[in-house]
Amino acid sequence: MAENVEAAVSAGVDWVQVRERELGDHALLELCDALGAATRRGAARRGGHACLLVNRRIDLALCSGADGVHLGFDAVDPVTARRLLGERALIGASTHAAREIDAATGLSYVHLAPIFTPRSKPASRPPLGLSALRDASQRGLPVLAQGGVDASNAAVLRQAGAAGVAVTGAILTAREPGRAAREIREALDA
Repeated sequence: MAENVEAAVSAGVDWVQVRERELGDHALLELCDALGAATRRGAARRGGHACLLVNRRIDLALCSGADGVHLGFDAVDPVTARRLLGERALIGASTHAAREIDAATGLSYVHLAPIFTPRSKPASRPPLGLSALRDASQRGLPVLAQGGVDASNAAVLRQAGAAGVAVTGAILTAREPGRAAREIREALDA
């Protein structure tokens, strides 16, 4: 996985989010360290910077030197996370309706999902579509569109107001993750 992350970051991925839930604490910290190193190598190869975020685990974000945390619905509140991680930390959360963004305080960004049907896991909700993304993007926080994102639809997501996209399947299941990441980056930047 570290090789795929490094290739994707060198091709233009700005953020890597560690979402593993099955590993124990020690193994998860090792994974965060390995993916953090891969993220830094990939960013150095393209002469830029990329961020590492840890899903739900503020303790592992602190121990691994991650740039921030993506909070779950059952996690500590964003204000406490900010106090623990510092003012410069990226702190985000997933949302599934534009109105949820109105109640979000202390966050740096939100994911809005699913915009389209996800490829990386079975859909637990119907797709929200572009109108929900347009509405969410007017709520005052950067919105990352998630769910079914690939190079064929990244540009339309940006046009609908997304500050960026969150991608899993289109990159990690690709034969060439670096190429898939580059194609998505080019579509976003077009």
